[in-house]
Amino acid sequence: MLKKLPLPLWTIALPILAWIAYFLPLDSMGSFGTILLVTLLIGSVLSAVHHAEVVAHKVGEPFGTLILALAVTTIEVSLIVSLMLTGGPGTEALARDTVFAAVMIILTGMVGICLLAGGVKFKQQRFSLDGVKAALVALAAILTLTLVLPNHTTSVAGPFYNDAQLIFVAIISLILYGTFVLVQTVRHRDFFLPPDNDEKGIEAHAEPPTRTVALSSGLLLLVCLGIVVLLAKTLAPDIENAVISAGAPKMLVGVIIAAVVLLPEGLAAYRAARKNRLQTSLNLALGSALATIGLTIPAVSIVSLVSGMTITLGIDTKSVTLLLLSLFTIMLSLGSGRTNILQGVVLLTIFAAYLFTIVAP
Repeated sequence: MLKKLPLPLWTIALPILAWIAYFLPLDSMGSFGTILLVTLLIGSVLSAVHHAEVVAHKVGEPFGTLILALAVTTIEVSLIVSLMLTGGPGTEALARDTVFAAVMIILTGMVGICLLAGGVKFKQQRFSLDGVKAALVALAAILTLTLVLPNHTTSVAGPFYNDAQLIFVAIISLILYGTFVLVQTVRHRDFFLPPDNDEKGIEAHAEPPTRTVALSSGLLLLVCLGIVVLLAKTLAPDIENAVISAGAPKMLVGVIIAAVVLLPEGLAAYRAARKNRLQTSLNLALGSALATIGLTIPAVSIVSLVSGMTITLGIDTKSVTLLLLSLFTIMLSLGSGRTNILQGVVLLTIFAAYLFTIVAP
């Protein structure tokens, strides 16, 4: 009799097949090759979600969600930097567009879906208000300093920072994110735990995975996330051609790529909300938003200073309006420690408005 594998076979096989397919000359296969890569991309995303949940179950909250957020964001930063260095002219606004898209997807799309899904199934869900307030305070500050303030400085005309300002905002971003991680994992870890052990489910009583299984899932998580980013980069020209052929703005490409990269976290957050673990969902979503901007801006600032490339950081007036509306709405939605379907519907409406104004500006 064959010994049962400690992890589902498909979560191991799909990312390995995806890596093999990535190095094969599938361009000559036309549409079939593209469809195959997309299928393996989706499979790798689902595998990443499974391995992230195994690791999270082993290490507990909030370390499990922090591991996934940092893993995804690190690889996302690598993707942005590589595209900036190899993309040539026209990539000056890539970091800004990708970061803004990721933040809007997380704050309105990801959180909105989680609140709606949880509200539909459980009517009302609870979470730790202290943890959410800590994340939102840091997020509001870092978003304003990196995406809004560049429009109003006078040292350089336009939505840019000069070198000194860029160094300053990079350091500030790291300080804010580093302080948040310290609060989340050391000084006030209890802020990010389920209130009164209120979130119960099958996982609450399930036996944690062994150390070997958790380490295996951790390594496989990195394997999955790595191929997700590489396939997203490979498919980017096809996505860009499809967007241009449809007559849509090029900015939509950044939104699609950001959505693909964030898909593992989004699915993990959704599944947690459906299991009445809203605290885990919010830890994932808000932690990811902070990691995305807190690590991306310093990374692209270094690239800009070393390569001499000018990067655009300030967002336009329409985007500022949507960003402020999103922050204001999510602060009100998460201001009582309880949520229902209304907050989810409102946030998803703002997300729909964001997408619609990209296609029809």
